Amino acid sequence: MRTAILRSRGARIDRSAFLSKAEIQGNLAQFSLGELSFIGRAKIQVHDCVQIGARVCINDGVQIFTASHLVTSSDWQPLTGPVTIEDFAWVASLAVILPGVRVGRGAVIGAGAVVTKDVPPGAVAIGNPCVIIEHRRCQTLDYSPVAFLAGVRAWVRNEADV
Repeated sequence: MRTAILRSRGARIDRSAFLSKAEIQGNLAQFSLGELSFIGRAKIQVHDCVQIGARVCINDGVQIFTASHLVTSSDWQPLTGPVTIEDFAWVASLAVILPGVRVGRGAVIGAGAVVTKDVPPGAVAIGNPCVIIEHRRCQTLDYSPVAFLAGVRAWVRNEADV
């Protein structure tokens, strides 16, 4: 039901994607979620474009922001920026992604990391603010973050119940 409501408000969500009890607020016409992607109990603010690619895993507690305020502004001027999360990226629990960030293909954002700058494809980023560590993911990625949900979907009569 949640997915149907988001779609009716303009969100573009692939039919094979899975949303848990994510809170997605703002201009939903600027939100897209690719095939076989998973979003857990995350909070996503859509004041600018949020593009989430295919086979992305966003775990519980993640927060994605597309707006803030300029601290140098006397009238608290808003600052917005798009967030792009490319295919096969994994954003671990409690990570925070700030406005204007691009998470590259296959990148991993560690649990609790605060992402203030772009993360290159295949990189592993940890900490607050996050830094890139030496470990890199393998070049060939072929998995589905929603594959474990097949059993759940087999028992549910329609998509609205999931």
